Amino acid sequence: MRIGLYPGTFDPVTNGHMDIIGRAVKLVDRLVIGVARNDDKGPLFTTDERVAMVRAELAHLGDRVEVRAFDSLLMHFAESLDASIIVRGLRAVADFEYEFQMTAMNQRLNADIETVFLMADPRHQAIASRLVKEIARLDGAVDSFVSPAVAKAVRAKVKG
Repeated sequence: MRIGLYPGTFDPVTNGHMDIIGRAVKLVDRLVIGVARNDDKGPLFTTDERVAMVRAELAHLGDRVEVRAFDSLLMHFAESLDASIIVRGLRAVADFEYEFQMTAMNQRLNADIETVFLMADPRHQAIASRLVKEIARLDGAVDSFVSPAVAKAVRAKVKG
């Protein structure tokens, strides 16, 4: 069974993330969405909220997709899942610079786990969770960047 891992903070999960997930699930028998527990970044949503949000967004994909939180080294998490690939999305050249370094380090940690890059759909290349949160904080509309349920949750968080 080919297991893939798509890690991220998903704070919040965007249409860009959903596009990558929808394409990545076609490449593997099972896809694990790894929600990184990273309180140092000051996330808008707690880890449990992000996990629940991603699960709700992916319910239509059934049991081929699993959502799990993690707070370990990415390669250790991938090894614990018996993942053979790590899926990463690329939006722009700036993403590539960072991902190139991460891939080189991960390759040194475990050469048996491949990193696969999926280019963001051009409609989603500008979407970043950070920008979605900033737009929402400034009372802008985020509906074209996230699902209706996520937009509602983001608006509730920034007003609360």
